[in-house]
This record gives sequence, C-alpha cells and structure tokens, in this order.
Amino acid sequence: MITRLKLCQSPCFDPYYNLALEEYLLETVGEGECILYLWRNENTVVIGRNQNPWKECATTLLEQEGGHLARRLSGGGAVFHDLGNLNFTFLMPRQDYDLQRQLRVIREGVQSLGIPAELSGRNDVLADGRKFSGNAFYKSGKSAYHHGTLLIAGNMEKLSRYLTPSKAKLESKGVASVRSRVVNLREFVPGLTVEDLSEALAAAFRNVYAAPLTRMEVPHDAVLQPLVETYRSWEWNYGKDLPFTCSAAHRFPWGSVEVTMDIRQGVIRNPGVFTDAMEWELAERLRSAIDGCRYCHEALFNALTEFPDAEALCRILLEAQ
Repeated sequence: MITRLKLCQSPCFDPYYNLALEEYLLETVGEGECILYLWRNENTVVIGRNQNPWKECATTLLEQEGGHLARRLSGGGAVFHDLGNLNFTFLMPRQDYDLQRQLRVIREGVQSLGIPAELSGRNDVLADGRKFSGNAFYKSGKSAYHHGTLLIAGNMEKLSRYLTPSKAKLESKGVASVRSRVVNLREFVPGLTVEDLSEALAAAFRNVYAAPLTRMEVPHDAVLQPLVETYRSWEWNYGKDLPFTCSAAHRFPWGSVEVTMDIRQGVIRNPGVFTDAMEWELAERLRSAIDGCRYCHEALFNALTEFPDAEALCRILLEAQ
C-alpha cells in the first residue's frame, strides 16, 4: 500500500544521465513509496529496448545535427524528446503497481489545466482524438515503473524528420514503432509551460494517492556515473544483437559499386563488394576497410578517407536498402 509520495525532478537535459537516474530510482524505491520523476531531454530520439535504431530513426541526420540516440530499459516504440516535451516516470514496489491509478494522475493533471484529456485503449492519452502522451512499462525484481511523454510544445518538424527511417528496407528482428497522430498541449492552452504542467501533475499525484508528498534531492553525480556510461555507450544504444542485412549500389565517375552487408551488434560483418572500376584492387580494399566497422557515419568516414568520393560513398552505405 502506498503511504508516501516523493517528487524527483532532474537537474539536467542529458538523456543518458536522466535514464541513469531513472534506473537508480527503480533500484532504490522503498516499501510503501511511490516516486513521480519528471525529466526532459534535449534533441533526443529514445528507442525501446528491443528496437533497431536504423529502422526507427534517421540516425545519420540526428548525429549530424548534434542530436542523441538513447535506448531505454522498457519496451514500446521510438519517441522524440526536446525541451518542449515533459517526461514522467512512476516508480514503486511491484505489488503497488496500478496502471489505471497512474494514468489517472496524468489525465487529472492535464484536465485541471482545461484540456480534454482521455485514455485510449493502447495506454496512450489523447486530446481531441490526438495523442500527446505515449506510455511504456518495466518491471525488475521487486520494483516497477511506468513512464511516458507529454508533448507541450515539441518541435513537430524535427519529430517527423528524425522518426522517419532512412531508405533502408531492413530485414530486421527488431520491434517497429506504431505511428500515431500527435498534438502539442499548447494548441489547447496557448502559453502553457513545463512548469505549469509539472505543478498540475504534482497536485494530481497528491490528490489521487491521498498521501503526503515530499521533494527528493537527486544523488551525487558520482553515484550515477557508472549507469550514465552504460546508457551513453555504443554497445547499449547500437550494439544490441538485432541483426539485419542491407545492400547499396551507386555509379560514380570512376565506376559502379555494389555492396552487401550483414549488420551484427551494430558492426558490418562479411561485406560483399562488386565493382567495374578500372582499379582491380578496389573491391578487396573496400571490403577490408569496412569489414568490422561500426555502422555509423564517423566510423565509416574514417575507414573510407583514402577512397575517391569518400563522403558520398559513406552516405550511400548508410542509406543502404
């Protein structure tokens, strides 16, 4: 039974720090306690635990524009976070997990601002038939969490660009996102701020659970650092074993090139290279250069610097079909 409520607000916009803090809270939530954690990420695509990043996101574009890709513990689909988006997480002992009660906090908090919020059958929260909040769930040991997004004034142009995969037609074992019509809450309440919504959620949290609410201090950075490094790592975000195959073909002034690739744990394995270029060694040189290379712009470009049209060749490989 929940008898104590705590409110935790992240001090920064770093997605890897925020996901690390979320996991720390999951591991340390006490008996009879429920934590409402509020956090924001800057220019980030967050994918579900079992998703293929290349299928869900325009990874090269995101990287070139200074964005971040992060993988969370929970399942579900890919989402775009910016500072116009407020994220929430309810954390509690597993026996006190009550999805309908948690969603009631979100619905009542938003309704208190004059917005016609309603729950959908897919555990999304809608206003005027459009989605402003998606939800995902995770349980580990004796604890559980339910988290989601709340669109206040998100950049819809970036959302639509980043959450569109490249031209790749991937034979992937990952889980694909389901796209929905989305809406910013500012369409209903012009001038709505993150602070306004945060206060409304805190009030609804206290009212729904009818228990005293205290504010938490976040732990010292050194406590979170090992988790931060895990969430920041290539191995966690791109290296999950969701294998896929793809191929690319292009004609350059010096000849045509066709490349086939198996991608395992985010790394190119056993590429095949076919070309009619006059340089007879080019095919083997190119195959050797990319075999074992991480499937990302920086790594591929570094591997291809000695080849003609290196930047174009790198881009074509990352847009493989």
